[in-house]
Amino acid sequence: MEALSLGMDLLDQNEVEALLAAVEQDQEEDSGPVDKIFSRRIRRGQTPEVKEYDFKRPERVSKDQMRSIQTLHETFARSFGASLSGFLRTIVEVKVAHVAQMTYYELISSLPNPTSFNLIEADEFEGRLCLEISPLIIYPIIDRLMGGSNRELFVPQRPQTVIETRLISKITDRAMEAMREAWQGVRDIKFRLTETESNPQLVQIVPPNEVVVVVGFELKLGNRAGTMNLCIPYAVIEPFMEDLASQSWFNSTKVRKASETMGRLSKHLSGACVTVTGLLAETTISLGDLMSLSVGDLIVTEKEATKPALVCVEGEKKMLAEIGRHKGNRALKIVRPIKPSDRV
Repeated sequence: MEALSLGMDLLDQNEVEALLAAVEQDQEEDSGPVDKIFSRRIRRGQTPEVKEYDFKRPERVSKDQMRSIQTLHETFARSFGASLSGFLRTIVEVKVAHVAQMTYYELISSLPNPTSFNLIEADEFEGRLCLEISPLIIYPIIDRLMGGSNRELFVPQRPQTVIETRLISKITDRAMEAMREAWQGVRDIKFRLTETESNPQLVQIVPPNEVVVVVGFELKLGNRAGTMNLCIPYAVIEPFMEDLASQSWFNSTKVRKASETMGRLSKHLSGACVTVTGLLAETTISLGDLMSLSVGDLIVTEKEATKPALVCVEGEKKMLAEIGRHKGNRALKIVRPIKPSDRV
């Protein structure tokens, strides 16, 4: 093809080849889909970070809130471990192993059957929590309570008996108290155990696809070890999400600790004995005048008799007082505390 007729104009060979090359380039551009990412935070020239999102496992709790939940339950683990150690009269280690988000169905599917599955309620929560304790650690604790040594302990694969359930309640009651102490930094919540089940498949506290926060713990009792899982549905802690922000939670913890410290100090100091003296006036004299003083001599000061006297506590000037008598005894009537602006 030497030339192409287009209307009344003729194109030479170079123009024909340029036209065909432009058509092929447009076809290549149209063949590949172009993904456009819209964002208010990404500026022109920046490369956006794209992550896959699984609609079956939505993440509703932010990383900061997850860190706050972990820190909060690390406090619970220390308190619960100390309480169990005192109750069982042996060292019990409790520590946070992981904190994760998952669906309630995934949690239930991962738990053994039978196990110790305990339901927890609180007046401040619109829903229930669950605390699962593995039989691998719950039976060594029961054996310890019954006077055993855990050396040749057999872990049965059956539901707990009535007696075993009563013994487990002594453990869960201490867990409730430790949780209340840990959550005081967020809210004053009183947890209580409402129901105990051995088959977790029979308990439906939320729909299967509901997101829950699972706090996993590791418990060690001598040469025995096991796990414990605390399940917190998102719908339960959703009203507390603002309180679970890292900064507000740490600030409230500091304020609470400061107030507790002040209360303890005030309680112990209130019974301490201190020396209180009344200072009428001050002056200076020579050592010779002091040695020549006798009965009837007058010591003259520059302070007027109408001005108030000073009340000193352990030698420190604290209050102003008026001089008088009460039931035949000399007395000082407190007027007011000494201000920084007073020249005394």
